[in-house]
Amino acid sequence: MNAKKHTPLSLHGLRLLFPPLATLGILFLTEWIARGSLTGETFTQYIFPHAEAYLLAWAMLFLSWLAVDWLTRFAPLATLLAAVLGCAPAAVNFYTLQLRGEPFLPWDLMQVSEAAGVAAAAGIHIQTSMVVSIVIIVLLVAVSFFLYRGRQKLNWKPRVAGFLASAAATCGLLFGVFLQPAVTQAIGIVPDAWMQDRYYRYYGVITSFLTNLTNLEISKPEGYSEEAVNEILDDTEAAQKYSTAPLYPGSYGATTSAGETVKKPTIIYVMDESYWDVSELEQYGFQFDTDVSANLHALQQTSASGRAYSPSFGGGTCDVEFEALTGYSASFLPNGSKPYQQHVTKPMFSLPNYLKLTQGYQTAAVHCFWAKYWSRDTAYPNLGFDTFLSLEQMTHVNKVRRHYWTSGLVTDDSMADQIIQQYEKMKASSDAPVFLHAVTMQNHTNYNKDNYPDDVRVKVTEHPAGLKASTIGALEDFATGIRDADAMLGKLTQYFSQVDEPVILVFWGDHYNPIDSNYDVFTSSGYASDSSADPRLHQTTLLMWSNYTDRPVDLGTIAAYDISPVMMNLYGLEQPLYFQLLNRQLQVADRANTRGTVMNLDGTTTQTPSSLQESWSQKHWLLQYDLMFGKGYALSRMGMESLNSTQTGE
Repeated sequence: MNAKKHTPLSLHGLRLLFPPLATLGILFLTEWIARGSLTGETFTQYIFPHAEAYLLAWAMLFLSWLAVDWLTRFAPLATLLAAVLGCAPAAVNFYTLQLRGEPFLPWDLMQVSEAAGVAAAAGIHIQTSMVVSIVIIVLLVAVSFFLYRGRQKLNWKPRVAGFLASAAATCGLLFGVFLQPAVTQAIGIVPDAWMQDRYYRYYGVITSFLTNLTNLEISKPEGYSEEAVNEILDDTEAAQKYSTAPLYPGSYGATTSAGETVKKPTIIYVMDESYWDVSELEQYGFQFDTDVSANLHALQQTSASGRAYSPSFGGGTCDVEFEALTGYSASFLPNGSKPYQQHVTKPMFSLPNYLKLTQGYQTAAVHCFWAKYWSRDTAYPNLGFDTFLSLEQMTHVNKVRRHYWTSGLVTDDSMADQIIQQYEKMKASSDAPVFLHAVTMQNHTNYNKDNYPDDVRVKVTEHPAGLKASTIGALEDFATGIRDADAMLGKLTQYFSQVDEPVILVFWGDHYNPIDSNYDVFTSSGYASDSSADPRLHQTTLLMWSNYTDRPVDLGTIAAYDISPVMMNLYGLEQPLYFQLLNRQLQVADRANTRGTVMNLDGTTTQTPSSLQESWSQKHWLLQYDLMFGKGYALSRMGMESLNSTQTGE
């Protein structure tokens, strides 16, 4: 008679210990991959002080392992899927940080194929942490195979019960903890609206990614109704009749009678990648071997110039572009969300739509990267662009900076040619006025001296002590891009100064970037602090030039969402009521109210808005909500009734 085979106690114990220990190891691999390194400092500064976040992530991996194991009774598969669940997003996070300075966010799932293409173009390579992790995961899978081989078989009832219990626990953790901001905050996971990469450093890739899922929901403003919208618009119309000082007293629009102003000039927008006037560093201990901003400085003497307060740092180009083209504030949208991918999903109010539907403009956009990046191929038509010229359609363009971007990036000089060619094509095809918007790519992060040959690269001749050679090289790379952007600005203004029609050119940078891997350029010189929330690191260079007025105007700092309203105000163009409201806000409340920082009228900043500033912010959000998500009550008041059919319900 055969005795029943019993599992040795030691083997039983190992089988019990393996799932929690293996998933804990996978969690460490996940963080190693996501960060690129895992040092003692990582544990002491991030993991141990925020242990609750990592325990939640471990619990998610552990419960997922149990659910798969109960369902399949095949431990190697459970181990492999738990590893994929943790390590695959971590690898994507690492590359996303390298490419755009932002971590892997839930809405990035809508651009997986595009991100893969960008990674290939940027010359992204597999990292040591990934190779080692693959080896360790293979070993864990092999160990689980031998460890659980010969395990007692179970009939379907206990397997289903075990699966349902572990699946329910997983769902409870996801919906009852990760997706409940009140719960996560109660256990110490504090939202970081300003900088997602810092949030990921503190709380880990799994917890940060899952808690960001709560940012997909838009809440209706309190008091939203047709009456509330009309009350704001009525007040805005009435304000135009008041005898008040103009926003910019010396501007063309303020000093030229309404009957004599140019009504429908050509309008050219150029948002230059990572642009700010790096020659400002020459007041902080740096010197370059050439004047990198000669054209800018000359044009500032005969143009309107100042700074645009950007909602982004180190990435998020589409946030800035979205604000400039619409007057909408990205700050009102869920933290970290990307408007083009998530919210610009139907035709809506914007500058190009307004110009096209009420002023008869023809509209086009030019961007020297792939059309699907940031979902521009779907967002641009909804913003009112009739034509979109993207990298796929460009020919005879020059490319540089192949150290990181193996296929190269289109130069700003080539972009100037593309803009001019597109303008000429539009003028040849129609007598309608032109609105042309362009976004460059040449000076995209990352920065390394090897991106340019020595005889081309701008040289740093003096700098504060203590900077690494790699940081100096990165600054030279960046400054070379600024010099070339300045040459592009000169080329465009030279061309449009000679055309036989009035032209407005608006030129600005989307955001600052870290130069090299940190803030040393800013901190060593005293230019700014090592905080991405420092207001100094959000005020990019802004220029508004025209070929029919040479009045210099000091714009000061304005929010990126005020670029279009201010442009129309400066040149006396007919403004939609929504833009009139924003100009009024800029005149009486604040210079910018962006991502938790308020810039007061005197240029000082605070994180606590006054009651007046809060009131204007609420008006701004109520109208923005109406135009983006609500009934579109304001559209008919602005002569854009044709967009009403595209508005969804509340």
